[in-house]
Amino acid sequence: RYEEREDFAVVMQPFFRNTLLPLDSNGKPDLSFFAADCFHFSLRGYAEMAMALWNNMLEPVGEKQTYNNFTHDRSKLKCPNPEKPFLSTLRNSGFRSSDLISDKTEPSVPYWVVIVAALAGVLVGSL
Repeated sequence: RYEEREDFAVVMQPFFRNTLLPLDSNGKPDLSFFAADCFHFSLRGYAEMAMALWNNMLEPVGEKQTYNNFTHDRSKLKCPNPEKPFLSTLRNSGFRSSDLISDKTEPSVPYWVVIVAALAGVLVGSL
């Protein structure tokens, strides 16, 4: 609903879509990225996510990175340049209005599988 507006934009930032759990040198989860509850990020984890989000906002639509490699390397932080001194949107990434209409995709799991799994879970739980 915002695609025709010139003063506002909503852009998906997919930096977390294909992210894997960060591992330490022993191949185990690197807990320095997580808070004491092992669910929320620590200061280090939030710093990594903030850098990935910032980089995503500068990358053109269609060319956005969909993962975070958790390298804790400040040199990977991107900066605006004179050619593109702005945050990337559909419009300034070169998409036309006709490109904005996305094709409907089939869900990866049929709806009936979810219902069967839920019923099986209730049955097993009640036993």
